Amino acid sequence: MENKKKLRLFDSVLIAVTIVLVAESVAPAASIGPSQFFWWALLLLGFFLPYGLVSAELGTAYNDEGGIFDWVKRAYGPRNGGRVAWYYWINYPLWMGSLAVLFPTIITQISGYEFGTVSSIMISLVFIWGVTVISLFRVSDSKWILNLAALFKVFIMISLGGIGIYFAVTQGVANTFNAKTLLPSLDINSLSFISVIIFNFLGFEVVAAMSSEMNDPQKDIPKALVLGGLMIAVFYILAAFGVGVAIPFDKLTTDSGLIDSFTILLGAKGGWFVTIVGLMFLFTLAANLISWAYGVNYVALYASENNCFPKIFKWKNEKTEMPIGAPIVNGIVASVLVLIAPLMTQLGLEDIFWSFFALNLVTLLASYILMFPSFLKLRKIDPDRERPFKVKANGPMLKIITYVPLVLLIVSVVFTVVPLNASKDEIMFKLPLMIGTIISIIVGELIVNHSIKQKNKQGVGHDENIA
Repeated sequence: MENKKKLRLFDSVLIAVTIVLVAESVAPAASIGPSQFFWWALLLLGFFLPYGLVSAELGTAYNDEGGIFDWVKRAYGPRNGGRVAWYYWINYPLWMGSLAVLFPTIITQISGYEFGTVSSIMISLVFIWGVTVISLFRVSDSKWILNLAALFKVFIMISLGGIGIYFAVTQGVANTFNAKTLLPSLDINSLSFISVIIFNFLGFEVVAAMSSEMNDPQKDIPKALVLGGLMIAVFYILAAFGVGVAIPFDKLTTDSGLIDSFTILLGAKGGWFVTIVGLMFLFTLAANLISWAYGVNYVALYASENNCFPKIFKWKNEKTEMPIGAPIVNGIVASVLVLIAPLMTQLGLEDIFWSFFALNLVTLLASYILMFPSFLKLRKIDPDRERPFKVKANGPMLKIITYVPLVLLIVSVVFTVVPLNASKDEIMFKLPLMIGTIISIIVGELIVNHSIKQKNKQGVGHDENIA
Protein backbone atom coordinates (compact mmCIF):
# COMPACT_ATOMS: atom_id res chain seq x y z
CA MET A 1 0.00 0.00 0.00
CA GLU A 2 1.25 3.49 -0.86
CA ASN A 3 2.51 5.43 2.13
CA LYS A 4 0.71 8.78 1.97
CA LYS A 5 2.34 10.23 5.08
CA LYS A 6 5.18 12.10 3.49
CA LEU A 7 5.57 15.18 5.70
CA ARG A 8 8.51 15.18 8.11
CA LEU A 9 8.96 17.56 11.03
CA PHE A 10 11.19 19.73 8.83
CA ASP A 11 8.43 19.91 6.22
CA SER A 12 5.83 20.68 8.91
CA VAL A 13 7.90 23.56 10.30
CA LEU A 14 8.43 25.03 6.84
CA ILE A 15 4.74 24.64 6.02
CA ALA A 16 3.89 26.43 9.27
CA VAL A 17 6.20 29.26 8.20
CA THR A 18 4.65 29.33 4.72
CA ILE A 19 1.10 29.41 6.06
CA VAL A 20 1.55 31.90 8.90
CA LEU A 21 4.33 34.14 7.56
CA VAL A 22 2.49 36.45 5.15
CA ALA A 23 4.89 38.92 3.56
CA GLU A 24 2.22 41.06 1.88
CA SER A 25 0.72 41.99 5.25
CA VAL A 26 3.94 43.48 6.64
CA ALA A 27 3.23 46.89 5.09
CA PRO A 28 -0.40 47.15 6.34
CA ALA A 29 0.78 46.21 9.85
CA ALA A 30 3.60 48.77 9.64
CA SER A 31 0.98 51.45 8.89
CA ILE A 32 0.27 51.49 12.63
CA GLY A 33 3.53 53.41 13.10
CA PRO A 34 6.35 52.90 15.62
CA SER A 35 3.84 51.69 18.21
CA GLN A 36 3.38 48.58 16.07
CA PHE A 37 6.22 46.98 18.06
CA PHE A 38 4.21 47.37 21.26
CA TRP A 39 1.24 45.70 19.58
CA TRP A 40 3.45 42.94 18.16
CA ALA A 41 4.71 42.17 21.68
CA LEU A 42 1.26 42.39 23.30
CA LEU A 43 -0.46 40.25 20.69
CA LEU A 44 2.40 37.76 20.65
CA LEU A 45 1.82 37.11 24.35
CA GLY A 46 -1.93 37.72 24.54
CA PHE A 47 -3.03 36.06 21.32
CA PHE A 48 -0.34 34.12 19.48
CA LEU A 49 0.86 31.89 22.33
CA PRO A 50 -2.56 30.85 23.66
CA TYR A 51 -3.89 30.44 20.11
CA GLY A 52 -0.99 28.12 19.27
CA LEU A 53 -1.56 26.06 22.42
CA VAL A 54 -5.31 25.76 21.82
CA SER A 55 -4.78 24.83 18.15
CA ALA A 56 -2.23 22.16 19.09
CA GLU A 57 -4.56 20.51 21.62
CA LEU A 58 -7.65 20.59 19.43
CA GLY A 59 -5.73 19.60 16.30
CA THR A 60 -4.22 16.48 17.89
CA ALA A 61 -7.27 15.48 19.94
CA TYR A 62 -9.77 15.93 17.11
CA ASN A 63 -7.72 15.25 14.02
CA ASP A 64 -10.63 14.94 11.59
CA GLU A 65 -9.97 16.95 8.47
CA GLY A 66 -12.94 19.20 9.27
CA GLY A 67 -10.61 21.23 11.50
CA ILE A 68 -12.16 24.31 13.07
CA PHE A 69 -15.64 23.39 11.77
CA ASP A 70 -15.46 20.03 13.49
CA TRP A 71 -14.33 21.55 16.78
CA VAL A 72 -17.14 24.12 16.91
CA LYS A 73 -19.75 21.63 15.67
CA ARG A 74 -18.84 19.20 18.46
CA ALA A 75 -19.14 21.96 21.07
CA TYR A 76 -22.04 24.10 19.82
CA GLY A 77 -23.87 22.11 17.18
CA PRO A 78 -23.98 22.06 13.37
CA ARG A 79 -25.53 25.49 12.85
CA ASN A 80 -22.68 27.28 14.63
CA GLY A 81 -20.24 24.93 12.94
CA GLY A 82 -21.74 25.96 9.60
CA ARG A 83 -21.34 29.65 10.44
CA VAL A 84 -17.70 29.13 11.29
CA ALA A 85 -17.17 27.15 8.08
CA TRP A 86 -18.74 29.99 6.07
CA TYR A 87 -16.51 32.73 7.52
CA TYR A 88 -13.48 30.48 7.31
CA TRP A 89 -14.16 29.61 3.70
CA ILE A 90 -15.31 32.98 2.29
CA ASN A 91 -12.15 34.67 3.54
CA TYR A 92 -10.14 32.56 1.10
CA PRO A 93 -11.57 33.73 -2.27
CA LEU A 94 -11.54 37.29 -0.90
CA TRP A 95 -7.86 36.89 -0.07
CA MET A 96 -7.23 35.28 -3.45
CA GLY A 97 -8.88 38.27 -5.13
CA SER A 98 -6.75 40.74 -3.15
CA LEU A 99 -3.50 38.95 -4.07
CA ALA A 100 -4.63 38.62 -7.69
CA VAL A 101 -5.02 42.40 -8.07
CA LEU A 102 -1.70 42.87 -6.26
CA PHE A 103 0.15 40.51 -8.61
CA PRO A 104 0.38 42.81 -11.69
CA THR A 105 1.22 45.75 -9.41
CA ILE A 106 4.30 43.93 -8.12
CA ILE A 107 5.31 42.98 -11.67
CA THR A 108 5.14 46.67 -12.59
CA GLN A 109 7.29 47.57 -9.58
CA ILE A 110 10.10 45.21 -10.51
CA SER A 111 9.91 45.59 -14.31
CA GLY A 112 8.77 49.17 -14.78
CA TYR A 113 6.20 48.05 -17.35
CA GLU A 114 2.73 49.54 -16.91
CA PHE A 115 -0.18 47.23 -17.67
CA GLY A 116 -3.53 48.36 -19.01
CA THR A 117 -6.83 47.35 -17.44
CA VAL A 118 -7.41 44.35 -19.72
CA SER A 119 -3.88 42.97 -19.39
CA SER A 120 -3.95 43.42 -15.60
CA ILE A 121 -7.20 41.47 -15.42
CA MET A 122 -5.79 38.69 -17.61
CA ILE A 123 -2.67 38.38 -15.41
CA SER A 124 -4.84 38.27 -12.30
CA LEU A 125 -7.08 35.56 -13.76
CA VAL A 126 -4.07 33.42 -14.78
CA PHE A 127 -2.78 33.76 -11.21
CA ILE A 128 -6.14 32.70 -9.74
CA TRP A 129 -6.63 29.64 -11.90
CA GLY A 130 -3.00 28.58 -11.67
CA VAL A 131 -3.34 28.46 -7.88
CA THR A 132 -6.73 26.75 -8.19
CA VAL A 133 -5.33 23.92 -10.35
CA ILE A 134 -2.40 23.30 -7.99
CA SER A 135 -4.75 23.20 -4.99
CA LEU A 136 -6.50 20.19 -6.54
CA PHE A 137 -3.47 18.04 -5.67
CA ARG A 138 -2.40 16.66 -2.30
CA VAL A 139 -0.27 18.96 -0.16
CA SER A 140 2.49 16.35 -0.09
CA ASP A 141 2.67 16.57 -3.90
CA SER A 142 3.18 20.33 -3.65
CA LYS A 143 5.42 20.40 -0.59
CA TRP A 144 8.42 21.56 -2.65
CA ILE A 145 6.46 24.71 -3.53
CA LEU A 146 5.67 25.35 0.13
CA ASN A 147 9.19 24.60 1.33
CA LEU A 148 10.73 26.86 -1.32
CA ALA A 149 8.25 29.60 -0.48
CA ALA A 150 9.15 29.35 3.21
CA LEU A 151 12.82 29.83 2.36
CA PHE A 152 11.99 32.78 0.10
CA LYS A 153 9.93 34.40 2.86
CA VAL A 154 12.72 33.94 5.37
CA PHE A 155 15.19 35.44 2.91
CA ILE A 156 12.93 38.45 2.23
CA MET A 157 12.26 39.13 5.91
CA ILE A 158 15.87 38.72 7.05
CA SER A 159 17.16 40.80 4.13
CA LEU A 160 14.73 43.64 4.81
CA GLY A 161 15.54 43.60 8.51
CA GLY A 162 19.31 43.32 8.01
CA ILE A 163 19.46 46.04 5.37
CA GLY A 164 17.21 48.20 7.55
CA ILE A 165 19.57 47.84 10.54
CA TYR A 166 22.60 48.74 8.37
CA PHE A 167 20.74 51.72 6.87
CA ALA A 168 19.66 52.90 10.33
CA VAL A 169 23.23 52.77 11.65
CA THR A 170 24.85 54.44 8.62
CA GLN A 171 22.20 56.88 7.36
CA GLY A 172 19.44 57.19 9.93
CA VAL A 173 15.78 56.30 9.84
CA ALA A 174 12.68 57.71 8.17
CA ASN A 175 10.67 57.67 11.41
CA THR A 176 11.23 58.65 15.02
CA PHE A 177 11.73 55.70 17.35
CA ASN A 178 11.65 56.74 21.00
CA ALA A 179 9.77 55.92 24.18
CA LYS A 180 6.88 58.19 23.23
CA THR A 181 6.35 56.91 19.68
CA LEU A 182 6.86 53.27 20.64
CA LEU A 183 4.05 53.43 23.20
CA PRO A 184 0.60 52.47 21.89
CA SER A 185 -1.17 55.10 19.86
CA LEU A 186 -4.90 55.58 20.28
CA ASP A 187 -5.18 57.04 16.80
CA ILE A 188 -8.29 55.53 15.20
CA ASN A 189 -6.68 54.83 11.84
CA SER A 190 -3.77 53.06 13.52
CA LEU A 191 -6.02 50.89 15.66
CA SER A 192 -7.82 49.78 12.50
CA PHE A 193 -4.69 47.89 11.44
CA ILE A 194 -4.28 45.85 14.66
CA SER A 195 -6.36 43.13 13.03
CA VAL A 196 -3.55 42.75 10.46
CA ILE A 197 -1.12 41.74 13.20
CA ILE A 198 -3.55 39.11 14.48
CA PHE A 199 -4.00 37.93 10.89
CA ASN A 200 -0.23 37.54 10.71
CA PHE A 201 -0.42 34.99 13.52
CA LEU A 202 -3.23 32.84 12.12
CA GLY A 203 -3.00 29.51 10.34
CA PHE A 204 -1.69 26.97 12.83
CA GLU A 205 -4.94 25.01 12.69
CA VAL A 206 -4.21 24.48 8.97
CA VAL A 207 -1.01 22.71 10.01
CA ALA A 208 -3.08 20.59 12.39
CA ALA A 209 -5.47 19.75 9.53
CA MET A 210 -2.53 18.16 7.68
CA SER A 211 -2.10 15.53 10.38
CA SER A 212 -3.13 12.73 8.00
CA GLU A 213 -0.13 13.59 5.82
CA MET A 214 2.42 13.59 8.66
CA ASN A 215 4.57 10.69 9.83
CA ASP A 216 4.02 11.42 13.54
CA PRO A 217 1.38 14.16 13.95
CA GLN A 218 1.10 13.85 17.75
CA LYS A 219 4.74 14.86 18.13
CA ASP A 220 5.27 16.91 14.99
CA ILE A 221 2.31 19.30 15.31
CA PRO A 222 3.28 20.79 18.71
CA LYS A 223 6.94 20.97 17.67
CA ALA A 224 6.04 22.63 14.37
CA LEU A 225 3.90 25.20 16.19
CA VAL A 226 6.60 26.07 18.72
CA LEU A 227 9.55 26.14 16.33
CA GLY A 228 7.62 27.78 13.51
CA GLY A 229 6.03 30.30 15.87
CA LEU A 230 9.34 31.50 17.29
CA MET A 231 10.82 31.87 13.81
CA ILE A 232 7.76 33.71 12.52
CA ALA A 233 7.74 36.25 15.37
CA VAL A 234 11.41 37.13 14.77
CA PHE A 235 10.95 37.45 11.01
CA TYR A 236 7.91 39.72 11.28
CA ILE A 237 9.63 42.08 13.71
CA LEU A 238 12.76 42.26 11.54
CA ALA A 239 10.74 43.09 8.42
CA ALA A 240 8.59 45.63 10.26
CA PHE A 241 11.72 47.43 11.42
CA GLY A 242 13.12 47.48 7.88
CA VAL A 243 9.93 49.09 6.56
CA GLY A 244 9.98 51.62 9.40
CA VAL A 245 13.55 52.60 8.58
CA ALA A 246 12.81 53.14 4.89
CA ILE A 247 9.42 54.87 4.62
CA PRO A 248 7.63 57.47 6.78
CA PHE A 249 4.62 55.66 8.16
CA ASP A 250 2.21 58.33 6.95
CA LYS A 251 3.41 57.77 3.36
CA LEU A 252 3.35 53.96 3.48
CA THR A 253 1.06 52.21 0.99
CA THR A 254 -0.57 48.92 1.95
CA ASP A 255 -0.07 47.25 -1.42
CA SER A 256 3.49 48.15 -2.47
CA GLY A 257 5.16 49.13 0.80
CA LEU A 258 7.40 46.06 1.08
CA ILE A 259 8.99 46.36 -2.38
CA ASP A 260 9.13 50.16 -1.99
CA SER A 261 11.18 49.66 1.18
CA PHE A 262 13.82 47.60 -0.63
CA THR A 263 13.94 50.15 -3.46
CA ILE A 264 14.52 53.07 -1.06
CA LEU A 265 17.05 51.25 1.12
CA LEU A 266 19.16 49.94 -1.77
CA GLY A 267 18.82 52.82 -4.23
CA ALA A 268 19.61 52.58 -7.96
CA LYS A 269 22.52 50.17 -7.46
CA GLY A 270 20.28 47.60 -5.85
CA GLY A 271 17.88 47.24 -8.76
CA TRP A 272 18.94 43.67 -9.53
CA PHE A 273 18.42 42.65 -5.89
CA VAL A 274 14.97 44.28 -5.80
CA THR A 275 14.07 42.30 -8.93
CA ILE A 276 15.12 39.03 -7.28
CA VAL A 277 13.17 39.89 -4.12
CA GLY A 278 10.17 40.86 -6.23
CA LEU A 279 10.20 37.55 -8.08
CA MET A 280 10.47 35.68 -4.77
CA PHE A 281 7.60 37.78 -3.42
CA LEU A 282 5.41 36.87 -6.41
CA PHE A 283 6.15 33.19 -5.81
CA THR A 284 5.19 33.48 -2.13
CA LEU A 285 1.85 35.09 -3.02
CA ALA A 286 0.86 31.93 -4.88
CA ALA A 287 2.34 29.67 -2.20
CA ASN A 288 0.37 31.46 0.54
CA LEU A 289 -2.87 30.51 -1.17
CA ILE A 290 -1.73 26.97 -1.99
CA SER A 291 -0.77 26.31 1.64
CA TRP A 292 -4.07 27.66 3.01
CA ALA A 293 -6.15 25.90 0.37
CA TYR A 294 -5.66 22.51 2.01
CA GLY A 295 -7.19 23.56 5.32
CA VAL A 296 -9.90 25.84 3.92
CA ASN A 297 -11.09 23.45 1.22
CA TYR A 298 -11.27 20.50 3.62
CA VAL A 299 -13.27 22.54 6.12
CA ALA A 300 -15.75 23.39 3.35
CA LEU A 301 -15.85 19.75 2.17
CA TYR A 302 -16.35 18.42 5.70
CA ALA A 303 -19.08 20.98 6.45
CA SER A 304 -20.88 20.01 3.25
CA GLU A 305 -20.61 16.30 4.05
CA ASN A 306 -22.20 17.13 7.42
CA ASN A 307 -25.06 18.91 5.63
CA CYS A 308 -24.09 22.35 6.94
CA PHE A 309 -22.84 23.72 3.61
CA PRO A 310 -24.00 23.66 -0.05
CA LYS A 311 -23.74 20.32 -1.86
CA ILE A 312 -21.29 21.63 -4.46
CA PHE A 313 -18.57 21.57 -1.80
CA LYS A 314 -18.99 17.77 -1.46
CA TRP A 315 -17.47 17.25 -4.90
CA LYS A 316 -14.08 15.56 -4.53
CA ASN A 317 -11.64 13.34 -6.37
CA GLU A 318 -12.57 9.80 -5.35
CA LYS A 319 -9.01 8.55 -5.92
CA THR A 320 -7.10 11.19 -3.94
CA GLU A 321 -10.06 12.38 -1.80
CA MET A 322 -8.99 15.95 -2.51
CA PRO A 323 -11.77 18.59 -2.67
CA ILE A 324 -12.75 19.70 -6.17
CA GLY A 325 -15.92 21.73 -5.59
CA ALA A 326 -14.38 24.17 -3.10
CA PRO A 327 -11.35 25.08 -5.29
CA ILE A 328 -13.58 25.69 -8.31
CA VAL A 329 -15.94 27.94 -6.33
CA ASN A 330 -12.87 29.74 -4.91
CA GLY A 331 -11.64 30.45 -8.41
CA ILE A 332 -15.04 31.67 -9.63
CA VAL A 333 -15.59 34.05 -6.69
CA ALA A 334 -12.05 35.46 -6.88
CA SER A 335 -12.42 35.92 -10.65
CA VAL A 336 -15.63 37.91 -10.15
CA LEU A 337 -13.81 40.16 -7.67
CA VAL A 338 -11.04 40.81 -10.20
CA LEU A 339 -13.59 41.63 -12.91
CA ILE A 340 -15.42 44.17 -10.72
CA ALA A 341 -12.18 45.79 -9.47
CA PRO A 342 -12.16 48.43 -12.29
CA LEU A 343 -15.72 49.42 -11.34
CA MET A 344 -14.66 49.85 -7.71
CA THR A 345 -11.84 52.14 -8.86
CA GLN A 346 -14.37 54.27 -10.75
CA LEU A 347 -16.41 54.54 -7.55
CA GLY A 348 -13.42 56.03 -5.72
CA LEU A 349 -11.98 52.95 -4.01
CA GLU A 350 -8.41 53.36 -5.21
CA ASP A 351 -6.79 50.76 -2.95
CA ILE A 352 -8.52 47.66 -4.27
CA PHE A 353 -5.99 45.40 -2.56
CA TRP A 354 -6.89 46.78 0.87
CA SER A 355 -10.64 46.70 0.14
CA PHE A 356 -10.55 42.94 -0.55
CA PHE A 357 -7.83 42.20 1.99
CA ALA A 358 -9.63 44.00 4.83
CA LEU A 359 -12.87 42.06 4.22
CA ASN A 360 -10.80 38.88 4.13
CA LEU A 361 -9.33 39.91 7.50
CA VAL A 362 -12.71 40.48 9.12
CA THR A 363 -14.28 37.22 7.93
CA LEU A 364 -11.24 35.15 8.88
CA LEU A 365 -10.99 36.69 12.35
CA ALA A 366 -14.72 36.15 12.86
CA SER A 367 -14.32 32.43 12.14
CA TYR A 368 -12.02 32.02 15.16
CA ILE A 369 -14.30 33.65 17.73
CA LEU A 370 -16.13 30.42 18.61
CA MET A 371 -12.97 28.31 18.52
CA PHE A 372 -11.79 29.45 21.95
CA PRO A 373 -15.00 28.81 23.94
CA SER A 374 -15.28 25.49 22.03
CA PHE A 375 -11.91 24.56 23.48
CA LEU A 376 -13.23 25.05 27.02
CA LYS A 377 -16.52 23.31 26.36
CA LEU A 378 -14.89 20.26 24.79
CA ARG A 379 -12.67 19.94 27.86
CA LYS A 380 -15.89 19.85 29.92
CA ILE A 381 -18.18 17.63 27.82
CA ASP A 382 -15.50 15.28 26.50
CA PRO A 383 -13.05 14.84 29.40
CA ASP A 384 -12.08 11.27 28.50
CA ARG A 385 -10.91 12.15 25.00
CA GLU A 386 -7.29 11.24 24.40
CA ARG A 387 -5.29 14.44 24.04
CA PRO A 388 -1.77 13.67 22.76
CA PHE A 389 -0.91 17.31 23.37
CA LYS A 390 -2.75 18.91 26.28
CA VAL A 391 -2.43 22.50 27.48
CA LYS A 392 -1.04 22.23 30.99
CA ALA A 393 -3.41 24.67 32.65
CA ASN A 394 -6.57 24.49 34.74
CA GLY A 395 -8.99 26.81 36.49
CA PRO A 396 -8.33 30.55 36.15
CA MET A 397 -5.24 30.08 33.95
CA LEU A 398 -7.21 27.98 31.46
CA LYS A 399 -9.87 30.72 31.28
CA ILE A 400 -7.18 33.37 30.71
CA ILE A 401 -5.74 31.32 27.85
CA THR A 402 -9.26 31.10 26.38
CA TYR A 403 -10.82 34.52 26.95
CA VAL A 404 -7.91 36.92 26.45
CA PRO A 405 -7.41 35.99 22.77
CA LEU A 406 -11.20 35.88 22.34
CA VAL A 407 -11.54 39.48 23.55
CA LEU A 408 -8.62 40.59 21.38
CA LEU A 409 -10.30 39.03 18.35
CA ILE A 410 -13.60 40.79 18.97
CA VAL A 411 -11.98 44.16 19.68
CA SER A 412 -9.81 43.97 16.56
CA VAL A 413 -12.84 43.23 14.37
CA VAL A 414 -14.70 46.21 15.85
CA PHE A 415 -11.73 48.53 15.30
CA THR A 416 -11.45 47.36 11.71
CA VAL A 417 -15.11 47.58 10.68
CA VAL A 418 -16.90 50.18 12.81
CA PRO A 419 -16.27 53.91 12.21
CA LEU A 420 -15.15 55.12 15.63
CA ASN A 421 -15.50 58.81 14.91
CA ALA A 422 -17.64 60.99 12.65
CA SER A 423 -14.84 62.23 10.39
CA LYS A 424 -15.42 61.96 6.66
CA ASP A 425 -12.16 60.07 6.11
CA GLU A 426 -13.00 57.49 8.79
CA ILE A 427 -16.49 56.93 7.42
CA MET A 428 -15.37 56.69 3.78
CA PHE A 429 -12.54 54.37 4.80
CA LYS A 430 -14.74 51.92 6.70
CA LEU A 431 -18.21 52.25 5.16
CA PRO A 432 -17.48 49.95 2.17
CA LEU A 433 -15.93 47.41 4.55
CA MET A 434 -18.93 47.56 6.87
CA ILE A 435 -21.30 47.05 3.95
CA GLY A 436 -19.23 44.12 2.72
CA THR A 437 -19.21 42.59 6.21
CA ILE A 438 -22.99 42.90 6.56
CA ILE A 439 -23.51 41.30 3.13
CA SER A 440 -21.15 38.46 4.08
CA ILE A 441 -23.09 37.83 7.32
CA ILE A 442 -26.47 37.83 5.56
CA VAL A 443 -25.33 35.55 2.74
CA GLY A 444 -23.70 33.20 5.25
CA GLU A 445 -26.85 32.96 7.36
CA LEU A 446 -28.98 32.24 4.28
CA ILE A 447 -26.62 29.53 3.01
CA VAL A 448 -26.16 27.77 6.36
CA ASN A 449 -29.86 27.95 7.26
CA HIS A 450 -30.84 26.58 3.84
CA SER A 451 -28.36 23.70 4.21
CA ILE A 452 -29.64 22.85 7.71
CA LYS A 453 -33.28 22.95 6.53
CA GLN A 454 -32.51 20.69 3.60
CA LYS A 455 -30.83 18.26 6.00
CA ASN A 456 -33.86 18.24 8.28
CA LYS A 457 -36.28 17.75 5.38
CA GLN A 458 -34.32 14.69 4.33
CA GLY A 459 -34.44 13.36 7.89
CA VAL A 460 -30.68 13.45 8.31
CA GLY A 461 -31.02 14.95 11.77
CA HIS A 462 -33.01 17.47 13.76
CA ASP A 463 -31.17 18.14 16.99
CA GLU A 464 -28.71 20.96 16.45
CA ASN A 465 -27.12 20.36 19.82
CA ILE A 466 -25.88 16.88 18.88
CA ALA A 467 -22.11 17.03 18.52
